[in-house]
Amino acid sequence: MFRIQWLRRLIRRNTKPIPVQSAQVWKNRLSVIYALVAWNAFGCVLYMIYQGKKDWADYYGYKSDEDKQLSPGKQWAKTLGIPNAQIVRIKGLTVTETDEYHENTVLSTEKENELLEEGKNY
Repeated sequence: MFRIQWLRRLIRRNTKPIPVQSAQVWKNRLSVIYALVAWNAFGCVLYMIYQGKKDWADYYGYKSDEDKQLSPGKQWAKTLGIPNAQIVRIKGLTVTETDEYHENTVLSTEKENELLEEGKNY
């Protein structure tokens, strides 16, 4: 479907054909090597989770305390550089929570309403 014709022509021009039997043998060998590497990588991931290193950024100290407290929606607003964002959490067809994210402060709508009632600016 998405063939890179120029690369195909370049390879065919600069290499000689190999017998079908030899190609099949090497295809089988490479598939076994791939399966072993994939299985070992999966085992390494499970071992890291078992050791408590599931969140590697937190384990190695790359996460700040502020990042640990922010929800994923607020983290994305921070990453995308949106100065004033409204984050809406939806479960099914109902809105469960709405939060406001402001550039330097993070306030939930309940806290924002309390501050507005007291007459304080956030």
